Amino acid sequence: MIRAQERGLESGRVASWLRDAIIDGIRQPGSRLIERDLAGEFGVSRVPVRDALKVLEAEGLVELRPRTWAVVRKFTLADLVDLDEVREVLEPMAFRLAAERHRPDGLERLRSVLQEAQDCGDRADAIAARRAAADFHEVVVALAENGLLADLMKSIRSRLRWSLVLHDDLAQVTDEHVALFEAVRDRDGERAGALAHAHVESTRRGRLSHATALRDAAGILAE
Repeated sequence: MIRAQERGLESGRVASWLRDAIIDGIRQPGSRLIERDLAGEFGVSRVPVRDALKVLEAEGLVELRPRTWAVVRKFTLADLVDLDEVREVLEPMAFRLAAERHRPDGLERLRSVLQEAQDCGDRADAIAARRAAADFHEVVVALAENGLLADLMKSIRSRLRWSLVLHDDLAQVTDEHVALFEAVRDRDGERAGALAHAHVESTRRGRLSHATALRDAAGILAE
């Protein structure tokens, strides 16, 4: 029993580190995740590594390959369109309910993560700013106090966090979060829902802008 608990802790630790590395862009799409190498890196056996990779596969971050390795998933345009379509339904609901149901302590948590994102932006710490931006959305879901909604959002949590890597203008994201916070604070559910819908569309445009900039930069380097 104790050994099983230790294995669970080890696999959780490996999964958490790999998840952050993928979401933060340290482990690039298409890169290999080899059980033997990861076991040596973390000082564990291959079994918790294998368990961790299965968890990340379920979250949509990696694709398992035969035998003993996996690759970081390459998200297609269709994958991102699917994510946006789901967000367009769930996030306006989450912000509307959060505006209508939040409690003082919950609103203070939301204010805190918003301030963290602003502080990280001021320090030009892009990775921490993206993490705080994702935390903002997760606190909103908690404030909505809807268990089924929380389960649905949890199922896309990692993909949503990863999608934030594809944005360059984090100041704009923070500004939109400020407006969303104010709508939640004012208990204006209709405004919060409308702003959330616009926020999803804005992040889609930001992602396209990011992709265009990368493509243009590649063209310049190739010349």
